[in-house]
Amino acid sequence: MSGGSTSILVDAGLSGVELERRMGSRNLLPEDLSAVVVTHEHTDHIQAAGVLSRRYNLPIYINSKTYAAAAKKLGRVDRITLFECGSAFHINDLEITPFSISHDAVDPLGMTVEFDRVKLGIATDLGIATHLVKQHLHDCSLLYVEANHDPGMLDQGPYPWYLKQRVKGRTGHLSNQEAASLVAEVRTQALAHVILAHLSEQNNTPEKALQAMHQALNASCVTVEVARPDMPGALISV
Repeated sequence: MSGGSTSILVDAGLSGVELERRMGSRNLLPEDLSAVVVTHEHTDHIQAAGVLSRRYNLPIYINSKTYAAAAKKLGRVDRITLFECGSAFHINDLEITPFSISHDAVDPLGMTVEFDRVKLGIATDLGIATHLVKQHLHDCSLLYVEANHDPGMLDQGPYPWYLKQRVKGRTGHLSNQEAASLVAEVRTQALAHVILAHLSEQNNTPEKALQAMHQALNASCVTVEVARPDMPGALISV
């Protein structure tokens, strides 16, 4: 995510080598990053954060509870900047506003990123879309939101009962319909792009996620696409 002379990476859930490869495929360089910002301590969000910090001398921005939980996974990191949910801060040209979300981590967060009166919203790994989440995601130009599962596929799928309950629970993940309802509620005329993220390979398909979102947006001019787990998407300018 870039604005002005500042570029940040939100989470780093792949290996360092794979992140470098994917950035390179879009003509992006890790050494041009200003920081890595961490949303929560689960491995699929921080796997390479420590590696990138050490390799490129990047600061990691992370809230204090998440840092305490993630310190061993991150390894030695010389540049840590702590923040708290609800308090906005700047990374050079970008204004970051972290907000609390409901997920089974110690202090998980979504965030908005603003530059030059354009606001982007990020909300993945959340079991419910609270009023606070909706308040922060209102009036964004781009939304990156999770559409984790199709309820029917989850119910009929291979997961054991306890895991199905976790996914559907208040600290789990949003379904396609819940994601679509969230976007429909917070969108304004400013919204131009929606990226659907964190799709379950076992309990969802891109077609089902897109169908739910298109139905909720009712043939509006918003561009909707799915973030694929195996390759980076195209660069988007807003």
